[in-house]
Amino acid sequence: MSTVLPLAIPSPSQGVWHLGPFPVRAYAIAILIGIVVAVVITRRRWAERGGDPDTVLDIVFWAVPFGIVGGRLYHVVSSPQAYFGEGGEPLRALYVWEGGLGIWGAIALGAVGAWIGARRNGVRLAPFADALAPALLVAQAIGRLGNWFNQELFGGPTTLPWGLRIDDAHLPAGFESGTLFHPTFLYEIVWNLAGAALLVWADRRFRLGYGRVFWLYVVVYTTGRLWIEMLRIDPANDILGVRLNVWTSLIVGLGALVAFVVVGRRHPGRDTTLLREPPTVQDDEESTSTTAR
Repeated sequence: MSTVLPLAIPSPSQGVWHLGPFPVRAYAIAILIGIVVAVVITRRRWAERGGDPDTVLDIVFWAVPFGIVGGRLYHVVSSPQAYFGEGGEPLRALYVWEGGLGIWGAIALGAVGAWIGARRNGVRLAPFADALAPALLVAQAIGRLGNWFNQELFGGPTTLPWGLRIDDAHLPAGFESGTLFHPTFLYEIVWNLAGAALLVWADRRFRLGYGRVFWLYVVVYTTGRLWIEMLRIDPANDILGVRLNVWTSLIVGLGALVAFVVVGRRHPGRDTTLLREPPTVQDDEESTSTTAR
């Protein structure tokens, strides 16, 4: 007599393929696709704001490497036991392709890289961050597919019809084969895509500027990450019995909300210039006069 399995989301049978001696990892592919899509969206939004879309690639050239390094640093610092604890392998802290990028470190250090790139191109960071913000949520949504392929970072057990089925090889200790889990990767994908749509709508409806779209992005993301993080059962460091990333979401989200309100009061409306040093009226007149000659 055959056993009828409940409805569930299946996990991919593998997350790594090999082209000869070279491994091709789904996690890395998801990250790369997310970056490409984010660049396309940002170029369009930057052009709509009056910027040169070609400068987006120049800024991303700095932001992406900084973001990857920052994301890895946050992951290693917040979960050091896996690399420096008993039985850990310190060298594996460098193995970014195996997964493990903390979004908080990625955004923080990525912002430093974006600031460098923007400064080199004579662009103000705040309006560029506003153009980038919805694209970040889309990129993060795509990147979460890598967790699905790796069968990692899922939530606790559930009987919901959209529960996630995990292979026995990836099953956490103490759970029976066939147990279904909350697909937190899917929850975050849906939340992030809905958040990106909200940012685009709010930006057009209220003509947000001076970094307010970016701060709203942080508020939206941290709100979702707060409740999604509380569903997860992967090992994590706790503070007062609460996961570290829950505290981080709460603190960063509240800080972003304050920044959104304060900036809105000081600078209502949208930026009047995208450049760090806009040309003066005299420069414009001289340029026009020279062209006329």
